[in-house]
Amino acid sequence: MAYELYYWPGLQGRGEFVRLAFEEAGVPYRDVGREPKGVDAILRGLRGGLGGTRPFGPPFLKHGKLVVAHTAHILEYLGPRLGLVPAGEPARLAAHQHQLTITDLVAEVHDTHHPLGPSEYYENMKPEAVRRTADFLKTRMPRFLGYFDALLAGRYVLGARISYVDLSLFQVVEGLGYAFPRAFARYRKKIPRLIDLHDRVAARPRIKAYVASDRRVPFNEEGIFRHYPELDR
Repeated sequence: MAYELYYWPGLQGRGEFVRLAFEEAGVPYRDVGREPKGVDAILRGLRGGLGGTRPFGPPFLKHGKLVVAHTAHILEYLGPRLGLVPAGEPARLAAHQHQLTITDLVAEVHDTHHPLGPSEYYENMKPEAVRRTADFLKTRMPRFLGYFDALLAGRYVLGARISYVDLSLFQVVEGLGYAFPRAFARYRKKIPRLIDLHDRVAARPRIKAYVASDRRVPFNEEGIFRHYPELDR
């Protein structure tokens, strides 16, 4: 059965965390949103036209007759199947817990440029975005990243082998470096283990090839990690 990922074309967004898992595992998958009429297929899925459980929004995954939505939930499903989570319930629960924390961080990153909600244009809420981002960079980003840096007592978050959590932390570091290059550069030295993890993941052959390929959508100002110079202080 082929894996089918449904996410909006033209941006990495939350779908990128799932793509990284597929790429590291070397498992073929369909990135449906990037195919001709891909948006129509996503909208059909949101109406329940794919069968399975109707998702609220993308990303969602179709595998056979099963439909699984939400990034962390998708990765929880894929982890054992792709060899990206250690065996045993404690490890699987720990991975899911960490991924949910990453989900919280990603939501706060989104709110730096959309503090009044996703329905309003960024240009109409710049003063609020400046205030929200200042607090994020001063208090929230250090709290999240310091937590993950402290988890890295071993080679990877969950032990000796890479998991989907490590891949997601790679994406977080990549995204924060794009969105806030000045602020993040000042903070990097405080999270040496997390930066080392990022660099080791970036050097893995499949991830390196993926990042260099046209399958990797470049960061842009339509996704979660956006670079607005006036926010990067």
